[in-house]
Amino acid sequence: MVRLNSVMVSANTTEMAIAELANKLGDTDVTPNFVYAFYGCAHDDNQVLAFLKQRFPGAALLGGTSCSGVMTQAGLGGAESVGLLMIEDAEGSYGSSIVELGDDPAAAAETALLAALEAADCPNELPELVWVYQAPGQEEAVIAGLRRIVGDRCPVIGGSSADDTVAGNWRQLGPDRIMTNGLVVGVLFSSGGIGFAFQGGYEPSGQSGIVTRIGFDTDGKSGIVTESRGRHILAIDNQPAAQTYNNWIGGGLTERLAEGGNILADTTMFPLGIDSGNINEVSHYLLVHPDAITPEGGLSTFAEVEEGTRIYSMRGEKRRLVDRAGRVASMAAASLPDGIDSLAGGVVVYCGGCMLAVGDGMSEVSKTVAESFSDTPFLGCFTFGEQGLILGKNVHGNLMISAIAFGQ
Repeated sequence: MVRLNSVMVSANTTEMAIAELANKLGDTDVTPNFVYAFYGCAHDDNQVLAFLKQRFPGAALLGGTSCSGVMTQAGLGGAESVGLLMIEDAEGSYGSSIVELGDDPAAAAETALLAALEAADCPNELPELVWVYQAPGQEEAVIAGLRRIVGDRCPVIGGSSADDTVAGNWRQLGPDRIMTNGLVVGVLFSSGGIGFAFQGGYEPSGQSGIVTRIGFDTDGKSGIVTESRGRHILAIDNQPAAQTYNNWIGGGLTERLAEGGNILADTTMFPLGIDSGNINEVSHYLLVHPDAITPEGGLSTFAEVEEGTRIYSMRGEKRRLVDRAGRVASMAAASLPDGIDSLAGGVVVYCGGCMLAVGDGMSEVSKTVAESFSDTPFLGCFTFGEQGLILGKNVHGNLMISAIAFGQ
């Protein structure tokens, strides 16, 4: 039997938040084997971790900072919130680990996954789900490292930790420490089964083109190298990428082309899309968020794009982003092995960029997710990158929504 409980508090000091958590947890009879913990970036991570270790000895712990706090079935918590989701599953197995990403993120991911499997007492076994939470920037390398061990035989779902202003003040919480450039991996062998879904809330606007030139630059140094994939699109159809993209979105960046710089807020409703294939004759797109116009007239992005890829101009609207979260949660619940009637609760990963764009509508997002999860316990975090399984392949994207549903 799998049982879940979620709690959320909001307080302007971590001491007060922990005191409120302790008070609320006094009412729960759930003894968790696995605990998700997400919180606003102003909180003291070490205090949160110390509390979790003392309150839940032996439980696998993971989490980190979330853009402007968390949401649960009780609603939206705000930037000062802390949220926990506790999973009790005596017949299941769970483990977590944390590592520095370092110079070889793929190798770090392998190390973290093997350590998490050891912590779950399930070495060399294939988990039902791998959860990841990491510093933004090396998501594709992390997935590549995990794939060396599990391939795409199980879903890799999670997010990239976030702060409130894209200032780099994000952290990752693991079972024994806090990191700023780390990766937390959890492995879940649930006795009640797991359902999941991963989608974006955008549609093609009509324009598309081939990426014909890539620059690769993760450390801020300019220059073109021979990599065939990266986060710096220099040319689309052999034309300057920024100019082509500006034409696609109706000239909204015309005044920014000469000066360049950050365009993150301007492009949230106009991402790029990569066609991932069809389900029931409906195309599914992996989204890529342009975040800056570079001095070379290119676009830097929050996800990698491969040279030769056809990319599509996408468009979104607030109403669609509000409704989509509930639909993704419903899809996850419906995919449980024993159906939605077995639902015990879940986790939702909602892009921080979408959250900021939706604004006041986020209270409705939490409400629609709660309704889709039949008012069972859930915890939602807001991330700067999302990982999930699309058409049998684990991938990293932007402006995406994922949901995990746990069966009883």
